[in-house]
Amino acid sequence: MTTPRIGLMIIGDEILSSKRQDKHLAQANELLKPRGLAVSWVKILGDEPSLLQENLQQSFAQAQAQTDIVFCFGGIGATPDDRTRQCAAQALKLPLVRHPEAVAEIEAQFGEAAYPQRIHMAEYPAGAAIIPNFYNRVPGFSIEHHHFMPGFPMMAKPMMEWVLNTYYAHLTQSPTIEKAIRLIDGQESEWVEFMEQFEVEFPTLRLFSLPSIDADHKRTIDLGVEGLEEQAVAGYKKLVAEAQRRGCQWQALL
Repeated sequence: MTTPRIGLMIIGDEILSSKRQDKHLAQANELLKPRGLAVSWVKILGDEPSLLQENLQQSFAQAQAQTDIVFCFGGIGATPDDRTRQCAAQALKLPLVRHPEAVAEIEAQFGEAAYPQRIHMAEYPAGAAIIPNFYNRVPGFSIEHHHFMPGFPMMAKPMMEWVLNTYYAHLTQSPTIEKAIRLIDGQESEWVEFMEQFEVEFPTLRLFSLPSIDADHKRTIDLGVEGLEEQAVAGYKKLVAEAQRRGCQWQALL
């Protein structure tokens, strides 16, 4: 079975303006990596309705064609600048309807104060299913392999975990590991041919090269592999042997 690609949509003008720093990508990786899964792509979008609808429309089409899984964070509140629910409905050409389970949750949490504004947060594209919110009982929703959650990371993380456990437990695979060395005063160009040969020899591993230049203009390269443990260890030994053969100064990275 082919593992679906996993995408993230992080929605909100406050992220684009840097008023808030994104935490959803890091949290998603924390949840996915132990399951042997990984993020394939990330989009950061503002609250502009036309752009949001356009991107959701493309994402729904892609998910339907390739069974991608998409986690969306932000813009599902009740204020005028929260437009994700409406844009999702428009992208799917579906009406917004009040979900009875979501209504019950919001009424249970807020009582009479649920009206007239908070109750709008129970309005989803027709056919959506709720995602329980363990923080304040205002649910998110799922539809067409897309899962919509609040922009607050402390709410979104347990909601994403619930989605993974509820809908995608069958996708769990053996977790991967990373092993890397740091080359001191290295140049990436000197390693290109070796890296090309390495990828032929170890096709199941992800080979990565991360160059850095510090404040004193000293160069380093973090050269490493990610994959299942047995293959990753074998690939790592190959990197070490090559560094030693070349007489490079290097150190192991944890």
